[in-house]
This record gives sequence, C-alpha cells and structure tokens, in this order.
Amino acid sequence: MRRRIPNEVGIAAVVLLVAAVLSIISPNFRTLENAQVLLLNGAVIAFLALGQTFVLLTGGIDLSTGSNIALTGMVAALTTLVAPWWVAVLAALAVGILVGVVNGSLIYYLKLPPFIVTFATFGVAASIPLILTGASSVNVGDRFFAIIGRSSVFGIPMPVLLVAVAAIAFSILLRFTATGVHVYAVGGNAETSRLAGVRSGRVIVLAYALSGVCAAMGGLIVTSRLMVGYPSAGSGNELFYSIAAAVVGGVSLFGGIGSIGGALLGAVLIATVSNGMNVVGVQSYWQPLVIGVIILVGVVLDTHRRSLSLGSLFKHFGKGTAVDAAPRQGAPTA
Repeated sequence: MRRRIPNEVGIAAVVLLVAAVLSIISPNFRTLENAQVLLLNGAVIAFLALGQTFVLLTGGIDLSTGSNIALTGMVAALTTLVAPWWVAVLAALAVGILVGVVNGSLIYYLKLPPFIVTFATFGVAASIPLILTGASSVNVGDRFFAIIGRSSVFGIPMPVLLVAVAAIAFSILLRFTATGVHVYAVGGNAETSRLAGVRSGRVIVLAYALSGVCAAMGGLIVTSRLMVGYPSAGSGNELFYSIAAAVVGGVSLFGGIGSIGGALLGAVLIATVSNGMNVVGVQSYWQPLVIGVIILVGVVLDTHRRSLSLGSLFKHFGKGTAVDAAPRQGAPTA
C-alpha cells in the first residue's frame, strides 16, 4: 500500500527552492540581518494565517483580520497610557476575542454569509481606532511593552517564539482533541456533523474567536515593534497574505481539509516571496499581483483536488452498491 506524501513536504520544498533562487539572485537575501527581518515580518502573517486556518476549516472566511490588527493595536497603545503593559496585552486580546465572537455568533445564529459579516466588521473595526484618536497615532506609554516585538530569547526574536508556541498549541488542539475533530467535521459536512451531535455553533464561534486572538497578536507585535499605535495598521496586504498563506499551505477554501503545519509553511512562503521582492528591488505595486497569482493558483489546485476527491468518492460508492450482498475479501463487516 503506497503512502501518500503529506502536502507539507511539497510546500517545504517550494519554500527551499524559492529561497535558493532568491539567494542566487541577490546576495543580500541570504544575510543574517535580512533573515531576521523576514522572520519578524513573517510573524504577523503567520499569526493571521493560523487564525484564518481555523475559520477556513469550518467552511468560512474572515475578512476582518486586517482591521482587527489596527483596533487591537490601538487599544493596547491607549491602555498603556493608564495601565501597565501586561494589562494592555490582555485588553487587546479581549477585544480580538470579542470581534471573533461577534463574527461567529452572527454567522451561525443569524445564518448570515461569512463574507458579508466579516466584511461588515472589517469596516467597523477599521473605523473605531480612527474615531477614538481622531485619525492620529498614539505613542505607547510603557517602555516594557517593547518586550513583545523587540526582545529575543537566545537570539530568537520574541514574535517568532510566540508563533512557534501558538502553532504547537493549535496543532495539539486540532490533532489530539475532540474539539479539533469537530472543527474538521463541521467544515467537511455540517449536516452530518449536526446529526452526529456536534455543537456546530460552539465550534464556529470558537474558530472565529481564535482568528480574533491571532489578529490581536498581530496587532500587539506591530504596535510593540513601532512603540506607536497607528489607526491605519493592518490596512495593507495582511488580509490577502493570511488567505494566501493558508490556501497555499493546503487549507481548503471549502472547509474540512488542512493543517497548522501547512498554513505555517504557507506563511513562510508568502513572507519569503514578499521579502525577496523587496530585496531584489521589485516595485511595491507588483507585490499584490504576485500574491494574487499565488492565491489563484492555490484556489485552482484546491478546486482540482476537491473534484478528484469527490470523483473518487462517487466511484467508491458506485462499486460499493454492486458488492453490498457480497463483501470484498478482507473488508470489515458489521
């Protein structure tokens, strides 16, 4: 029996190939300083991709992640003016969770399309920081807040360590807990999972809440690195990068398929491509085009894979009906 090669292996190979090509094109790409910049910038993309993974696995999508970065980052900056840095962290995480819970609740309990709901909260979350500050930036009031984005442990930047811890925790959640099984079940077949007793509402709300937490972590990292809260933070390509990273990493847009490891590798690939284009000197307006092509290729591959899976499934059931009365040799019987 042949063993299927995991999708993560192919993605890892692509990452190594892209990095090798960029290293040949530009010696500056393979410097230690550039590697640190790549990892720091990739940390935000990685967090957003991890959160987006949970949402996509349930068959949804979260368009509010970019503005959630601005909202949570601004909340953290404002909180440091009146409270210690750790209180600001908790406040930002609480706001991120709140945005996610609102998204998930509206989607499940009011049966609204995820695209519409998260697009609406995208606008709301983007406007609140502008309203609170009059579209002005806010300097962080506690210098210890820099620990999140500027410190390092044994030479490893803190944002990278935070991503690693989150990826391990999320992998355990998806692979070794009943909640993880339910996430895949809801995305694979919502009706079947409902009949099996899975509480879909809780699963969907949890998925969007985790996406909100990850966006809040992105907001904390951005604000900590700059030590300034910007109301326009996250308004760039972060949203598209998160979706591209997850899809390229093998997470299906149709739900029920994907892994944390794949999404993390997808984030590394997107960060490598973006960083490489900057180092090589490609104009910034070319980058959305390249990322758009990557998303398109990922969607095409995902759709093709899904078609093949459905075709194999129908073929399997077709064969099964012909041998119901006489089970194949070696097949388990009831």
